[in-house]
Amino acid sequence: MSSITKDDLIDFLYEEVRMLDESRFDEWLKLWCKDGIYWMPLDYRQEDPIHETSLMYEDQFMLRLRVDRLNGARTFSQKPKSRCHHVIQRPFVDEMDHEAGRYVTKTQMHYVETRMDEQFMLACTAQHHLVLEDGALRIERKRVDLLNCDAPFGNIQLLP
Repeated sequence: MSSITKDDLIDFLYEEVRMLDESRFDEWLKLWCKDGIYWMPLDYRQEDPIHETSLMYEDQFMLRLRVDRLNGARTFSQKPKSRCHHVIQRPFVDEMDHEAGRYVTKTQMHYVETRMDEQFMLACTAQHHLVLEDGALRIERKRVDLLNCDAPFGNIQLLP
């Protein structure tokens, strides 16, 4: 992709959630930069992921461990495996810097995760910092803000 359009960015985000919903986790990992970060703040409008506690702050090593666990045949806590479903609104494109190859989007969504007879739903907003790397869009940073981030949570197995 030499000239990224808003539609390219929006299609990328829809494809990302489709990969997650279809448990195509290895393929999903390929969407990321080598130094990409997945961040889920603990507090509303939290600004610092390093010096404040977060629900998740995962680099590529931790995301790979998560994916390996989800794909693992001997992961007994995932028998049967968790499943998820994202319902997203049309993403907003907040920044487009073609010269630098940097883009920022914001997507509001409902996320449902289920395993056996348990199901829970989260309302959240995902902010993606995307970069153009070797002609392809990659995720540099994904921040997922939960609407009810101050509520007690069980384990979130998959990735909103």
